[in-house]
Amino acid sequence: MSVSIDIAGLRPERVAVVPSPLAELGMALHALSEPGHHPGLQGWVTGVTARLDPHLADRMCEADFLWRTTFSDLFLPSAGLPGRATLPGGTLDEELDLLDRLSDEQFVDAALEFTCALPYGAPGAGPLTDENLRRRSLELAAARGPRQTEFTERLLADPPRIRDWLRRFLRDCDEAFFAEAWSRLRHQLAADTRHKTDLLRRRGLAEALAAVSPAVTLDEAAGRITVDKLGEGRTATGDGGLLLIPTGLGRPHLMVLHRYGWQPVLHYPAGSAEPAAPPTVEQLALRMTALSHPVRMHMCRHLARSAYTTGELVQVHGMTAPEISRHLGVLKKAGLVTTRRRGRYVLHQLDVAVVARLGSDFLEGILR
Repeated sequence: MSVSIDIAGLRPERVAVVPSPLAELGMALHALSEPGHHPGLQGWVTGVTARLDPHLADRMCEADFLWRTTFSDLFLPSAGLPGRATLPGGTLDEELDLLDRLSDEQFVDAALEFTCALPYGAPGAGPLTDENLRRRSLELAAARGPRQTEFTERLLADPPRIRDWLRRFLRDCDEAFFAEAWSRLRHQLAADTRHKTDLLRRRGLAEALAAVSPAVTLDEAAGRITVDKLGEGRTATGDGGLLLIPTGLGRPHLMVLHRYGWQPVLHYPAGSAEPAAPPTVEQLALRMTALSHPVRMHMCRHLARSAYTTGELVQVHGMTAPEISRHLGVLKKAGLVTTRRRGRYVLHQLDVAVVARLGSDFLEGILR
């Protein structure tokens, strides 16, 4: 499984390496919401959480599906603008202005990506115009709880109001904690940008991509970039460009924006990897057996990012409910999956902390 980017006809000058303050704010919100994904940031997360205004913390939970799973494409709005050649802004305010330039349809489709499982890499109507998708969005939001249901209802009913809410919320986050973090991170990201840009100019795209991650390879003869991930997708630069955006807070996530009609983006962790956590021996054989099955590995990718009902996993994997239940049973017996009830819904989620103790290579693989 992999995500591929067709770069046939891509001119060298249309490849850009550039930091994005808005994307980094998205990663900051993700790390605060899912600290288990980022053990190297525990000190920063603890410090921010301790001094966070309770009202802002409550607002952060209101729309956390935009950044808890990974983070929404809304944090990379330059990729969605016409011409597919716009660069991220140099400041957060400039990027928020780019966000304002997305259409309501683009905004809603991207915001509900993790809620209603829209056809990400293909054209099609969104929930603003497709009544079936609107109904499905609300049904799946209900499985996440009353907050997400209320937010989804307001988003579908009045997109401009939610857009205004999000802009004010991000500005408040900048004032509360992100401006201080960005003042440190921007120097690291600027250095990484200079290094990758120099590789592009002197040694070519293949060398630059190899420096981004060993999981990224270029087949120059086929004109295709392949990113090794436990997910599938494809996109093309077409008459647009390719963006490489470093993050200082994003490890181990290596993400590919391949939304239909948007400029392809590789969002990659800058700097060196965190040291691997030593695995335990308790239940090692049971856990390794549970993780050796390709279907369960693919399930772990979804369950690491969000809680899913059995019915949602049936839809995602195209299997029967008994088959999904059997695989969930193996994962739960191995202590890798937790289950909780919310109303009439039963939600399953990967215990990221347990997987991290088992081995960082597997964790990085499913989160990449």
